[in-house]
Amino acid sequence: MNPTGTVEEPTLVVEDLRVSFPGRDGGWIEAVRGVSFTLGRERLGIVGESGSGKSQTGRAILGLTAPEGRVTAKRLAFNGADLLNCQPKQRRELRGGRIAMVLQDPKFSLNPVMTIGKQIMETLQAHSAVSDKQAKVKALQALESVQIDDPERVFNLYPHEVSGGMGQRAMIAMMLIAEPDLLIADEPTSALDVTVQLQVLSILDALVVQRGVGLIFISHDLRLVSTFCDRILVMYAGKVVEELQAGGLANAKHPYTQGLLNCLPKLGDDCHPLPVLNRQPEWAL
Repeated sequence: MNPTGTVEEPTLVVEDLRVSFPGRDGGWIEAVRGVSFTLGRERLGIVGESGSGKSQTGRAILGLTAPEGRVTAKRLAFNGADLLNCQPKQRRELRGGRIAMVLQDPKFSLNPVMTIGKQIMETLQAHSAVSDKQAKVKALQALESVQIDDPERVFNLYPHEVSGGMGQRAMIAMMLIAEPDLLIADEPTSALDVTVQLQVLSILDALVVQRGVGLIFISHDLRLVSTFCDRILVMYAGKVVEELQAGGLANAKHPYTQGLLNCLPKLGDDCHPLPVLNRQPEWAL
């Protein structure tokens, strides 16, 4: 609900999203099975172990599913635009312009033969008719906005010349320079130490609060998501098994979510033997 008291339409609507890939036997394997949710100006966390379908969900929204994959949905809409049936030109305008994605490791996401500044400028100029001079000014402002102390120096560096934390902040600056309405962050802090994690989370939090950006935060870290996000979707075997408010994670009902919580280490507890998640076949149905 906005300040005038009226209910805002969600920025993103996902209904019965399915992503499939061809199997070795000639059939199709569903990596994402019937995922549904809406997103407004909030922080939505998607958690689950590796292979649960978290990243494939984010990639399908952005249109980055591998060519051999098949994406279907009853509805996949962003601010009223049909993401499944829009023309390639419209999709390119949305991707990087109004919908952006921060990937897990900047070492594999940044072009190693281009300076960081040139890559940020390229992103802006792909979506705006600005001169090189204007693009550089905006790129320096973007680097400063993600708490980089010497933007001019970092602008001229190559990706291998910066730390992992600085590279991730440069990635965020690149994704934000076109001022998107939706940001998908796929494990943006998993390769960073704890101190830098907090800095990156602070930047992402400011985007939601100050700019009104909708944020999908994909992670395997339940504790991190529970303290950072507003809502949480728990995924297992390609589907959402539970949705709950972040503050109510301790009250989770599904045995998979409870099992994940029980596997979290607790100070002062005996950790021998290590807790094991006792999976049940019906969870995947």
